[in-house]
Amino acid sequence: MRILKITLLFVMLMPVCSQAAQNPPASAMDQVMDRIFSREKAVVTSLHAYSPLVETYIQLMRPDKELGTVPADDRYFLGRARLKNGADLQLLTEKAGRMRHLMGGAGSYFTFSLQFLPEGFLAMIFPDPNGFDRQHYRFEYLRREFLGDVRCLIFDVTPLPKSGNGRFAGRIWVEDQDYTIVRFNGTYVPRSASSYYFHFDSWRMNSGPGLWLPAYIYSEESDFPYSFWKHLRFRSQTRLWGYNLSPAGREQELSKVLVEAATPVRDTTKTEKDLPPVEAQRGWDRQAEENVIERMERLGLLAPRGDMDKVLETVVNNLEVTNNLDIQPEVHCRILLTSTLESFTVGHTIVLTRGLIDVLPDEASLALMVAHELAHVALGHRLDPRYAFVDQTQTLFDDKKTFQNLIFARDPSEEQAAGQKAMEFMKNSPYKDSLGNAARFLQALNARAKQIPNLVSPHLGSGVLMIPELLSMNVAARSDTKSASQVAALPLGARLKTDPWNGSVELIKARPTGQVSEREKMPFEVTPFMIYLTRQSAATGVKTP
Repeated sequence: MRILKITLLFVMLMPVCSQAAQNPPASAMDQVMDRIFSREKAVVTSLHAYSPLVETYIQLMRPDKELGTVPADDRYFLGRARLKNGADLQLLTEKAGRMRHLMGGAGSYFTFSLQFLPEGFLAMIFPDPNGFDRQHYRFEYLRREFLGDVRCLIFDVTPLPKSGNGRFAGRIWVEDQDYTIVRFNGTYVPRSASSYYFHFDSWRMNSGPGLWLPAYIYSEESDFPYSFWKHLRFRSQTRLWGYNLSPAGREQELSKVLVEAATPVRDTTKTEKDLPPVEAQRGWDRQAEENVIERMERLGLLAPRGDMDKVLETVVNNLEVTNNLDIQPEVHCRILLTSTLESFTVGHTIVLTRGLIDVLPDEASLALMVAHELAHVALGHRLDPRYAFVDQTQTLFDDKKTFQNLIFARDPSEEQAAGQKAMEFMKNSPYKDSLGNAARFLQALNARAKQIPNLVSPHLGSGVLMIPELLSMNVAARSDTKSASQVAALPLGARLKTDPWNGSVELIKARPTGQVSEREKMPFEVTPFMIYLTRQSAATGVKTP
């Protein structure tokens, strides 16, 4: 028997075609409105040139007597947006691709069976690309307010009667220099039997003079009726990054003026003879490693090298020194820009995801994750040698094939050996007295794993290794007043902030929050974004609209 699935369709995006008013504005308010409408049209047009990566992570929530709400299930999507076509999204993960076939029409939020469609969340980067203009909206000025360093004008926005479906209703923040909308909070209206819209809070970040890029979207519904008897509770985070994926830095080297020495400069420390077999094998492995890292950078999956990599490499150095390790070539660290909790090695490069770093509560827990991957390096667990051939990395790293063809996970025997070696490293390290914190993190993750299966399911590497010795460790909370501040794991987004232009990451400079109640700890959970906006004076390679 064939079951008919009814899909709740989101309004399809169309290019902006509104025209400016022919008559001169009658007041200062009219002038401001005209500048906002004109600027938004220019922003939408400028975005047509970009194809950023888009990640949406959704947690379905359920009521909890003690904690308020907790995750009951989750969904995960990663794709590349084709903004020239509005909210067109090419999914990269294999699982998401199969789900898309089942879910039907592009632009939908979900079906009655709660199969979310990511295009609906991507559409939240626009207040209304169908026609955000004077003919469809009424503004009410509220006040001025700073979002970080950026002074904004705040307006409440209401669609005019008979404006059609899918119109934005809510509040906008407009920066007061070019009158760009930098934040908008609300939903699309009206709601009908065939069109359902979620509430969302959408943020844009500045990446150069006049260039404001969609970067973060938070969406939440606490009691959303989607059938006669069913209600939906969820929270979601959507992140966009990688607007500039061209190797601009390398291209600039072609235009540099190089000064030749009077006599050729030779490195006398290196031998001019062919490499012996062991060194040749190391060089071959290094070539494979460099091919993979370079290709992942070009796809926007890896963050450019930065200060956070140096923090991770300091942890590596602490482990190496205290365990008398002399690993050559030296070990480097990189950050994969996805939210999933996973780690892996690419040759002598340790890769941790942004999401994993986000939720780790302290340096000891971070050291445990690094020690696990360092153990793979120390034990000689090699990278697949096929990546040393450039054509292999070019083929296997095609957008559509990346997550289907690239597997850096280890077999169970290697994982078990690495787990044992990681514990040896930790017991000899400066973190040996803080192993209880790392154990508390693993225990919290183990307790939540069934409710967040997509967050803990790796796409390229291995999930967090559950070390039996730490899972069985007695780390009960202390009975004194300090127990309230003990945090086993942090919410997503607690550590790192991503630049939407080039994908670089930086540590969030958060103020101390003081005592935290149990309901405020929210381990592994999705929380709203509150971005500290700043203006960038320049950005390499940026073409401002």
